[in-house]
Amino acid sequence: MDKLLIRGGRTLQGEVLISGAKNAALPELCAALLTDQPVTLRNVPRLQDVSTMLKLVRNMGVAAERDDNGMVRLDASDLTNPEAPYELVKTMRASVLALGPLLARFGHAKVSLPGGCAIGSRPVDQHIKGLQAMGAEIVVEHGYMIARLPEGRTRLRGASILTDMVTVTGTENFLMAAALAEGETLLENAAQEPEIVDLAEMLIKMGAKIEGHGTSHIRVQGVAKLHGCEHAVVADRIEAGTFLCAVAATGGNVLLRHARAEHMDAVIDKLREAGCKVAAEAGGVRISSQGPAHAHLTAQSFSTTEYPGFPTDMQAQFMALNVIAKGASMVTETIFENRFMHVNEMVRLGATIHVEGKVAMVEGVKQLSGATVMATDLRASASLVIAGLVADGETLIDRIYHLDRGYDRMETKLRGLGADIERLTGAPA
Repeated sequence: MDKLLIRGGRTLQGEVLISGAKNAALPELCAALLTDQPVTLRNVPRLQDVSTMLKLVRNMGVAAERDDNGMVRLDASDLTNPEAPYELVKTMRASVLALGPLLARFGHAKVSLPGGCAIGSRPVDQHIKGLQAMGAEIVVEHGYMIARLPEGRTRLRGASILTDMVTVTGTENFLMAAALAEGETLLENAAQEPEIVDLAEMLIKMGAKIEGHGTSHIRVQGVAKLHGCEHAVVADRIEAGTFLCAVAATGGNVLLRHARAEHMDAVIDKLREAGCKVAAEAGGVRISSQGPAHAHLTAQSFSTTEYPGFPTDMQAQFMALNVIAKGASMVTETIFENRFMHVNEMVRLGATIHVEGKVAMVEGVKQLSGATVMATDLRASASLVIAGLVADGETLIDRIYHLDRGYDRMETKLRGLGADIERLTGAPA
C-alpha cells in the first residue's frame, strides 16, 4: 500500500498547474451517455475516480479513450448495457450520476447504490424523488436503484423539482435528465457550484436549452435529441484551495496557473484575514505568505455551507493552517456529520483540537512534530499533507489511496514547488 513520506520545514516557491475539477469531470463523463455522437473532454484530471468512471461507462458499451494530456474521447452510440454494477461503483458515490442520463436516453437503468468516502450519510432519496416527479418508476432492491418509464411513455416529462436540501449531484442528475425530457423542468433550491455551471455549459454545447445555472432556480426546456461536443473541464477550485492553504502554512510565493479566484471567494477572504496576500493574475492566482514564523498567521473561525459559502471540501485543509496559526479558532461543520476524522491524526502531530458535536475548537501551536498518521478520507488526506509540510521532522501518511481519488499527482506538484515529499510505492502496511 502506497504511503507518503514528508520531511517538513520547507517553503514553497514557483508555479503549479491546477488540474481539471473532479467534481465537474465525473458528471461530464456521464453527460456523454445522453448522445449517440462522440464527445471530447479536455483538461480531465488523472484521478482514481475518473478511471473508475471510465471503467463504468466502458462496461456499458461506451467506447472511451484517454491520452496523457488530459483528453478523453467518448462514443456512446453502441451503449447496450445501461447498468452500473456494485463491483465497479462501490468506491465512488458519483456513480449515481449515471442514473439520470441512462433513464433519459434509454427509458430504463439499473444503478448500484453508491459508495465512496465514509464521511456521513449521503442519501440518494432526493435523486429518486426528483426523477419520480419527472415520471420515472423507481424501486430500490438488493442494493440497486431500478428505474424505468411507465409503459407507453418514451421520454421523461418536465416537472417542478424542489429538493429538501441543496444537493450538488442531485442538481446534476436532474439537469442531465431534464435536457432530454418532454417539456419544461424547473429546478428550485438548486446547487450553485461552478461545477454545476460547467456541466450546464457543456450540455448547452450539446444542444440543451438551460437558463439560470449558477443560481438557485434553473430552467430547462427539454429537447428530443442531443449531439456531441468538445468541452474543457473547469479548473479544480478545491485543488487550488488546497495549494493555497499549503503555501499559506509553509510560507512562500506561488502562482497557481488556471486557478480562478472568483470560484474561491470565501477561502481567499479567510486567507487574507489570516495574513496572506492573494491576488488574481493573468493566467491564475498568486499567493504569498510568511508562514507561521514570528506569528505572521492569525487563526480564522469559519462555518462550512453551500456555495458560495465556505466549502466543506476545504474545511480540513484550512484547519491544518489554523493549528499552527496564532490564536484560537472555531471550525463549524454544517454539511456532513462525520467530517472531523482528521482531527485525531492532527493531534498525533502535536495539534491542539477539541471537538464538540459539529464544532472543532483549535488552539494554535508554535510547532508540529512529524509522526506516522493515517488518511481517513479524501480531504483529510490533503490536510495531513499540509500539516506534514510544516511539521518538524518526518511525517509518514498511510492509506493515501484516498488522496489519489481527488488529487492529480499531488506529491509531484509539491516537489516542483520545493517540498521534500516522496511516494513510497508498495510500502508494507
